[in-house]
Amino acid sequence: MATLFSKIAKGEIPSYKIAEDDKHYAFLDINPVVKGHTLVIPKKENDYIFNLSDEELADLMIFAKKVAHKLERKIACKRVAVAVIGMEVPHVHIHLMPISTEGEVDFKHKLNLSSDELAAIARTINEE
Repeated sequence: MATLFSKIAKGEIPSYKIAEDDKHYAFLDINPVVKGHTLVIPKKENDYIFNLSDEELADLMIFAKKVAHKLERKIACKRVAVAVIGMEVPHVHIHLMPISTEGEVDFKHKLNLSSDELAAIARTINEE
């Protein structure tokens, strides 16, 4: 059975898309830790990042790097934090979080953003 994230990448479940290529998909987390909190996934299902082949892992990180640079250009921050936890959804995913202090990365505290706010953030990030 397809994971929630596979369904999102296929467009079966709506998302706030940030970037996409033939192998990867990036979209806003709907329960973000910070504004611009983005999830980066491989389209190919795998439930654990260290089960990816070396090539798949490298490709995923290179794609995540491109997304992080995009976030840096569009969201005021000092850095983009990276986290790989992978327990909530059995599909490899990287969290990218635009931050200005380390204290902003707190997975126990999540923002409650409306769909309008998420859509506005996605538009801001995706503006050329």
